[in-house]
Amino acid sequence: MNLYHLRYFSVLAETENYTKAAKLLSITQPSLSNAIHSLEQEIKVKLFAKKGRNIYLTKSGKLFVTEVNKALTTLDQGISEVQKSNQHDTLIRIATLRTLSTQWLPNTVHDFLATNQKTQIHFEFSTDTGLSPDIIHGLRTEKYDICFCSKVDDQEDIDYFPIAEQELVVITPNNHPLAAKKEINLAETLPYKQITFSPRSGLYSIMRQLFAECGGHPTSVYSIEEDQAVAGLVANNFGIAVVPNMTILKSMPIKIIPLTFPKWKRVFYMATLKQHYKTPAVKHFVDFIKEQN
Repeated sequence: MNLYHLRYFSVLAETENYTKAAKLLSITQPSLSNAIHSLEQEIKVKLFAKKGRNIYLTKSGKLFVTEVNKALTTLDQGISEVQKSNQHDTLIRIATLRTLSTQWLPNTVHDFLATNQKTQIHFEFSTDTGLSPDIIHGLRTEKYDICFCSKVDDQEDIDYFPIAEQELVVITPNNHPLAAKKEINLAETLPYKQITFSPRSGLYSIMRQLFAECGGHPTSVYSIEEDQAVAGLVANNFGIAVVPNMTILKSMPIKIIPLTFPKWKRVFYMATLKQHYKTPAVKHFVDFIKEQN
């Protein structure tokens, strides 16, 4: 059964006038007449009857137009859903740590789009709570397609691919006694009050291990989850801190001191679900990042 014929029939049933219907459909009146005639022959039912120069729906025609309109509505809804799905296939949902959202990620996305100008790909960005465990939870619940964060666990459902790293530094207020140092051993920070990472932070266990290597643990005046928030407290003279060497530190009123011992680097990863369908757009972006790194 010809779909166009059904649409023509629906319009003609509404107008009950060949001239008006043909004009609405942007076709000739003979073409419309032929289509309706073919439809009536196919279903072996008379759909319209003539009354002078006018036409009207037969009893069978009224029954048929009701079902045809239902079918066309369902079909149009299906087409709309498929089109939305197709648009979704060009969307890449990303969650990232805030420290990667200021420079690394924007630069990477810019380079990707510059090399794929003919491809209609759209990005949706989120920092979630700013914490790696929550970002990974969003990945596992399929809220995100790709995540850029720290490695949370060793479960086999997630593929972690290293994309960047940061060395640890000591940061102090500009007027702090340690601010004059050009480099520093972690043990030298122990006498001073510090802003430390809370247990929810991915750096919490790492910092405890590093301080243990130095023979002690700092006096913590505040315990914070996010590294940027830690830096903010240091900039306002609440204490000193040991943090990854983030780009944002250079714009803050603090002193950044390289750490000589113990040496440790914070590694950032691209996280994706292993046993999960990736749209062509997502797969293309994942491959691009792996090639760049």
